[in-house]
Amino acid sequence: MSETDHEVVAVDVYNDKIRHLLEPSGHHPWSSRISFHRLNIKHDPRLEGLIKSSDLTINLAAICTPADYNTRPLDTIYSNFIDALPVVKYCSENQKRLIHFSTCEVYGKTIGSFLPKDHPLRLEPEFYVLKEDASPCIFGSIEKQRWSYACAKQLIERLIYAEGAENGLDFTIVRPFNWIGPRMDFIPGIDGPSEGVPRVLACFSNNLLRREPLQLVDGGLSQRTFVYIKDAIEAVLLMIDNSARANGHIFNVGNPNNEVTVRQLGEMMTEVYSKVSGEPPLEVPTIDVSSKEFYGEGYDDSDKRIPDMTIINKQLGWNPKTSLWDLLESTLTYQHRTYAEAIKRAIAKPFASS
Repeated sequence: MSETDHEVVAVDVYNDKIRHLLEPSGHHPWSSRISFHRLNIKHDPRLEGLIKSSDLTINLAAICTPADYNTRPLDTIYSNFIDALPVVKYCSENQKRLIHFSTCEVYGKTIGSFLPKDHPLRLEPEFYVLKEDASPCIFGSIEKQRWSYACAKQLIERLIYAEGAENGLDFTIVRPFNWIGPRMDFIPGIDGPSEGVPRVLACFSNNLLRREPLQLVDGGLSQRTFVYIKDAIEAVLLMIDNSARANGHIFNVGNPNNEVTVRQLGEMMTEVYSKVSGEPPLEVPTIDVSSKEFYGEGYDDSDKRIPDMTIINKQLGWNPKTSLWDLLESTLTYQHRTYAEAIKRAIAKPFASS
């Protein structure tokens, strides 16, 4: 908003995380260029009118927390496929451009994960680096309900692609690879439900803020790459402002240089949080838990998620900049400054009342 003259119509079921952007005119020089509409895209007759009045629709609406995929598979499938259908339809019928947010989970497991552990081909990039136009989508069996999210996201991608091919829809599909940073998730019981389980960074942040050991699911052996939200937003702005180069493309948006196991992520976060908070790490900073214990029956996981960056670099000239250490330091500084006192009060409350 501060760097462009775009006008933004924001639509969501709540505005908690952007309330500071919606202050009356004068607080921000661009306040008059953003309007917020509280509505659910599921069954709201106002949705088509809002899409008609805009040049571009960016759809980020989704249930996208792994803890929900097993326990709420129907909601997950409806949220990521059925509820997205009207958005695609209205964009196509009204000849409006669509940027749709998918997920790196559409790739599922890597080909390399099916090779023996000591097989030399496991080291060859084509068996584990994920390419938008070449890598297959490999999911677990139907009873592994964790894949409900990935399957729904893949199907809406295919529908959007078909709308482009048959009806001329101008679209761009974004596949985020673990975007992390301030305000990217919720801290349970503080700015989100106390019974909720957020994604990995907020999960670990919550443990660190409460001085609890970090829980490593199945030993934290899965490998992930992480990209800073500010880098990722630069990529999205390039898609917005370069429609001719972005239309019809699917873009990985991640940072292949920031690859770690979940265990290594936990160890780094423990070290960084100790630095930014001044508190010593726990004597036992991590504990192992089984996926069944943490997520329930039906959980399965992808082994690695390393994005190939060829297409986005060629089309938009984008490369991520921020190292994992720097983005963790920035994010955990924000988490500590924003939530530490609130969590201390929440922890003290039961004792004060008794």
